[in-house]
Amino acid sequence: MPAITIKNLTYIYSKKTPYEKKALDSVNLEIEEGSFVGIVGATGSGKSTLIQHLNGLIKIQDKKKSQIIVNGMNSVDKKTLRKLRFEVGMVFQYPEYQLFADTVAKDVAFGSKNMKLEKEEIDERVKKAMDVVGLDYATFADRSPFDLSGGEKRRAAIAGVIAMQPKILILDEPVAGLDPVGREEILALVKKLQKEVSPTVIMVSHNMDDIAVIADRIVALKDGKIAIDGTPKEVFSNRQLISDIGLDVPCASHLADEFISRGIPVSKDVISMDELCRELARIKAEKAKNPSENSFENLDKIADGSSDKNDNSSARNESVSDDKNGLNFRKTDGDDKGVTDDV
Repeated sequence: MPAITIKNLTYIYSKKTPYEKKALDSVNLEIEEGSFVGIVGATGSGKSTLIQHLNGLIKIQDKKKSQIIVNGMNSVDKKTLRKLRFEVGMVFQYPEYQLFADTVAKDVAFGSKNMKLEKEEIDERVKKAMDVVGLDYATFADRSPFDLSGGEKRRAAIAGVIAMQPKILILDEPVAGLDPVGREEILALVKKLQKEVSPTVIMVSHNMDDIAVIADRIVALKDGKIAIDGTPKEVFSNRQLISDIGLDVPCASHLADEFISRGIPVSKDVISMDELCRELARIKAEKAKNPSENSFENLDKIADGSSDKNDNSSARNESVSDDKNGLNFRKTDGDDKGVTDDV
């Protein structure tokens, strides 16, 4: 059963003015309950406009042609709009900027209080939400949210959203501005929230490495239209279309293309570093079983041919060779001091 159904959604900013801009153009989309959907696209492609329609922050302009149904509720029905907004939790980019109360507990409780719940239930939800995001209640409840670290502020802001126990969680660039460790922690938290709080997750991201491994499905927008919709492997296997949209493939896909161009038969649909490592391990194991079959016999020629085309004064060159122990990658500088890594 679809959690969200979008039919013929069009939205125009500054309509009937010289600054008119069509942000969405006849978008049709269904999102199944329990799915994790990544929304990607270049700046100005319509991503934020799309997700802000899903809980009524932006209202449908043409109610006769367009329709959005969320968990059976029509977004234009004023009788159910309030309930719809509580069922769709929205975490904006840099959510820590949404903090405003004098204590963390009060900030986390804000949304639940607007639901007109009993005080006991509000307190219980606050404690549970803080626990889920990794903020110990006894330690953080009475602290000012403005005294927290960047990562703690983001967790507190997310806790305020999930305290309302939304069935659908929407995140707009949730790891923007975080260091690698903080990014990994927040992404792990998002997956945890899907299991424990909100079974349906929609995440907007410009980081293809993140979205490739965390999402079940990717919807890519271009000029307000859906350009491609499929699994991460299906989407990123279409290199030309991804380029036309103005996006890039994950780093692992770039490396896979480089290996393939040098005659190393890794799978073209690799989208993560873990997959790439497994592919290289598979190739090495197959070679160990069949040492007489050298599927990399042209690698030295390929590498030598590439080197000949480079300027001899180049600061760095790369060569790839194959020996009985596996695949060796040798990086050398101008005076041939190199480090060899065995894959």
